[in-house]
Amino acid sequence: MCSPNPGPIYPTSASSISIVDDDARVRKSLTNLLSSVGYLASGFDSGEAFMASLGENSPDCVLVDSRMNGMQGIDVQRQLKSSGIASAVVCMSAFWDDAARQEAYQWGAHACLSKPFSEELLLSTLNDALSAKKAAADQP
Repeated sequence: MCSPNPGPIYPTSASSISIVDDDARVRKSLTNLLSSVGYLASGFDSGEAFMASLGENSPDCVLVDSRMNGMQGIDVQRQLKSSGIASAVVCMSAFWDDAARQEAYQWGAHACLSKPFSEELLLSTLNDALSAKKAAADQP
């Protein structure tokens, strides 16, 4: 007997997610998907634009492409970490190799997704990343 499909995973609150990808089609598609399920999604066409947008409020999660023109995903991770910004990070790429994936995890990535990925995988990964961020924040 097959176990029932639990259905889509939707956020329990309006978590903010920044999508950083230099491919406009990917950025728009992900922004629309995440907004449609209740996330506060915003897109940025470069790591530089994303980093310049950060003020007092940082996003709950950053979904960042590892290979972009200009600032790379790993550079975004480094700057977030050196700035003390505790956003959860999920990396994505169509070009992973072991070294790049290992470096992303060393700099605090919650997950490294290989493009193309399913909506279900993305939503469950974001849910896991946000849950882990909340659990870490709740630690004394």
